[in-house]
Amino acid sequence: MKQHQATLHLSLKREYFDAIRDGSKLEEYRLCKPYWAKRLEGRTYDSIVLTWGYPSKDDSGRRLVRAWRGYVVKENFVHPHFGPKPVTVFVINVEQAA
Repeated sequence: MKQHQATLHLSLKREYFDAIRDGSKLEEYRLCKPYWAKRLEGRTYDSIVLTWGYPSKDDSGRRLVRAWRGYVVKENFVHPHFGPKPVTVFVINVEQAA
């Protein structure tokens, strides 16, 4: 019997997708809100699928697959995407395996 593989799907804006693909961005951020807490806290995944927007299944140019390497929670995080005030985020490791 085939075991179900758990995959975390993250949809990204093009600038973040390109930076992860090119290796200059090694982390992806999600606000610590109930939506993401439910998907991350106490869970383990086999892989992460990062997409530029919402591509069709056969559009491999807009899809990256990474091994699940976990996350940490970071407080007082400031990033233009979240506005000028510090926030608490989940920092998801999207680094390409060596």
